[in-house]
Amino acid sequence: MTTTAAPADYWAVLGLDPGADPATLKRAFRSQARRWHPDLNGNDPVAEERFKLVNEAYAVLSDPRRRQLWESGMSAVDSRNQATDDAFASGFPEFDAYLDVLFGDRRRRERPTPPEPPGEVTAAPPPPPPVQACGDVESWVDLSPEQALHGHRVELELPDGTCVEVTTPALAGDGWRLRLAGVAPGGGDHFLQLRVRTAEGLRVDGLRVTYTLDLTPAEAALGCVVLVPTLSGTVQLRVPAGSSSGRLLRLRGRGLVLDDRRGDQLVDIRIVVPETLSEAEAALYRRLQELADGE
Repeated sequence: MTTTAAPADYWAVLGLDPGADPATLKRAFRSQARRWHPDLNGNDPVAEERFKLVNEAYAVLSDPRRRQLWESGMSAVDSRNQATDDAFASGFPEFDAYLDVLFGDRRRRERPTPPEPPGEVTAAPPPPPPVQACGDVESWVDLSPEQALHGHRVELELPDGTCVEVTTPALAGDGWRLRLAGVAPGGGDHFLQLRVRTAEGLRVDGLRVTYTLDLTPAEAALGCVVLVPTLSGTVQLRVPAGSSSGRLLRLRGRGLVLDDRRGDQLVDIRIVVPETLSEAEAALYRRLQELADGE
């Protein structure tokens, strides 16, 4: 493999279709660079050559001028001579330089530049890094019912630019909290709060599905028939008379399915009182109160 022969198919090197947008291009570069960096491959010479080719592909495709020259048939070496900001023009980079390309100006801004010494003096050792207060961080992760059922790989970029890949456990549920120990600034923990909900208001926890049903006081007291969403469509549900908030009604077999197991759906009743009442409604409530007091 060589990075100085006839123009390579840089789109193929990064595993992209021609014309991918800049965000997709950067994600593909980060993934390939992380995969092939020799520091992460035991200094394998094949990995080193592949890493150089990945960097060359990104340097050309991310620079509109060099990309245009390359598409016209110019080699990477010739197109590199047209630009001066290629971080890898001098050869194989250190891993820290690779991180600079991954995260751009943000890392460079975070790294303080020492002042120029006045004349020839002995360089002082670099100051120790600032001590960060330990604090926990929390992120929200939205999952579909299927992703929660089978587990799902999530890629996060932490505030300091660190990328973390996490696979959620199978049969995860809404409200679950996953702990990433020691990855937050200062050595704190980063927590992932899982949300497993549908647009209809269904909440998933393992194979079980829960739905909150709002009823008026009259509907709850007298009973009613309502339409309730499920993962497989809308069904009719008969609410018994005298139902109070917190009562759970079960729809058997309306949860998620895994192998030969099928979960249920629970309907959680919640009585909602209008914020404002008409004079007639207020009079009825007063009469109900009188009856309850035995008058």
